[in-house]
Amino acid sequence: MKMKLLLILLLFSGVVAAQSKPMLLKFADYKHYVSYFNTMEEENIKQAIPNDSAWAWMQENIPLFDCPQQNFEELFYYRWWTLRKHLKKTEKGYVFTEFLIQRSYADKYNLIASALGHHIYESRWLHHAVYMNDNLRVWYRANNGGPLKKLRFYSSWNIDAIYNRYLVNNDVAFVKDMLPDLLQDYNAWEQDRRLSSGLFWQYDVRDAMEETISGGRKEKNARPSVNSYMYGNARALAAMLDLGGMPEKAALYNAKADTIKQLVQDRLWNKTQQFFEVLKEADSLSNVKEEIGFIPWYFHLPDTAYNIAWSSLTDTRTFCAPFGITTADRSHPAFRSHGCCKCEWDGAVWPFATSQTLTALANLLNSSGQPYIADSNYFQLLQTYVESQYYRGRPYIGEYLDEKTGYWLKGDEERSRYYNHSTFNDLIITGLVGLRPAAGNEVTVHPLLPAGTWDWFCLDNVLYHGKYLTIIWDKSGNKYKKGKGLSVWANGKKIAAAPVLQPITGKL
Repeated sequence: MKMKLLLILLLFSGVVAAQSKPMLLKFADYKHYVSYFNTMEEENIKQAIPNDSAWAWMQENIPLFDCPQQNFEELFYYRWWTLRKHLKKTEKGYVFTEFLIQRSYADKYNLIASALGHHIYESRWLHHAVYMNDNLRVWYRANNGGPLKKLRFYSSWNIDAIYNRYLVNNDVAFVKDMLPDLLQDYNAWEQDRRLSSGLFWQYDVRDAMEETISGGRKEKNARPSVNSYMYGNARALAAMLDLGGMPEKAALYNAKADTIKQLVQDRLWNKTQQFFEVLKEADSLSNVKEEIGFIPWYFHLPDTAYNIAWSSLTDTRTFCAPFGITTADRSHPAFRSHGCCKCEWDGAVWPFATSQTLTALANLLNSSGQPYIADSNYFQLLQTYVESQYYRGRPYIGEYLDEKTGYWLKGDEERSRYYNHSTFNDLIITGLVGLRPAAGNEVTVHPLLPAGTWDWFCLDNVLYHGKYLTIIWDKSGNKYKKGKGLSVWANGKKIAAAPVLQPITGKL
């Protein structure tokens, strides 16, 4: 009843998109997942959408995914179910929390900025924009018209994420409305964190990565993470300024991005290790490979000559462990040397970093001319990510886990449950299925599913540029009865097709 009333209010306020319109799949076929999730717990913390309203909310908001590998499908619906738990209604509108329990270092409404970029990327596929629109306005304007006090407490790629959300929902008006706030935000970062060299510095703990091998809680190091974020934010601002009809100012931010790119490649690249590394205050590289060295590709920063770094990702001596991608080089003497269970980033597997690395890898695999890693590696690493998201036989997402055993290191602590600190469904949509958000009137789909792995899958009810997309892979044509091969449909009309898994493009 509460959910129905909420949807009526949203409808009359003009913020609801058109009703869900799956072309092929049926919501009823996936309800059993949510029924099961609801039985897994005693719901001790309820926010805007409690468990008894979860399925109604999901039917109004999410794409549908169908595939032959049950754990992929189950986790897809589980991660929407858990994301909904973090929606909180305030007097200023909806917000997304990171922890369900109150944290002492949080801002107003129990908000924490460290994973806001992840929240934006994941929630951009929700059909109702009100949730993230509200959340962003709270973060940037709910402190007497200005940003919340802790908006910049952690490094962020929020500006990049807001632009990439626009590439999905095509809401130019929202981007233009937020642009003054975002320009002010970028300027504040320049004032607070830019070194005389032009690089940006950050404490590792304020990178949301405490207890690293390369740094320390009080070291002002130039890190690949924060510098890549600032590069991505500058490129995004340039694109948004172009949308706002300000080409000269856009050129300024493109120039800022070009400068950061050159500095990252010149100063943070270790030629011996062939990897992007932390530049310490003493102006020497840390000489340790850490997972943050892959972040530059999240923002399409490096030139192709630097792609050799990716040969380390699948090396079991370096980053590839039985239960995920380690946050530091497994062969380094200081790997897992800080003890356990105080949020160390010296090697254990963090979903926060895993989702960044897989997003970066998908970007790499959508570029041309790199021989260091294959599409099949994306699937293998994503499959490990899926398998890691279980605890005692049930779906689970928490803080971080042991790279050898898969044991969630804070799994029995209330704070760890439903930790909203990573993406998953965005990786399914943009990586595995391969819908590549972009400006303009075209739709490009590049599945990273290796040939011979699955004979079929379907992603349906995807609200993109105001239309409902359906992406089908059906090797024989017998599963969905819509023809053999790969096809893309917009509002029920086929716009692109190919007989095999390959990149395809169609016009909306």
